[in-house]
Amino acid sequence: MEPISHLVKVSIPNYLSGLPIPDSIGGWFKLGVRDWASLIPFGAAVAGLTYMSYKAFCPVARGHCAKKSKPTVNPGIQKDVAKVVDVFDVEDIGEKASFCRCWRSKKVKENNPSVTDKNLKT
Repeated sequence: MEPISHLVKVSIPNYLSGLPIPDSIGGWFKLGVRDWASLIPFGAAVAGLTYMSYKAFCPVARGHCAKKSKPTVNPGIQKDVAKVVDVFDVEDIGEKASFCRCWRSKKVKENNPSVTDKNLKT
């Protein structure tokens, strides 16, 4: 217990009192290179403690750490095939056509203009 007591009561206060922390905002601009270099370990320690506290106590941060499965784009169409490809004969299409494969319908269908308008808005 003696080393911890010495660290808390003597070492840390001596270290903090020796840091070149200015009294005003303008004093930050007058610090030299050595002053900034002596502030780096203190800044890194504060940043590390802040980050660890954020990860430990913020529910949003903890939620991102959990392994989540990625949503599948293709939920059930030709799952046994590595790459799903639909082939159309050019003569059957006509002049102009656009097709939709949203993976929610069971077949490839001609694109509905209302779907296109919705996709452009989102």
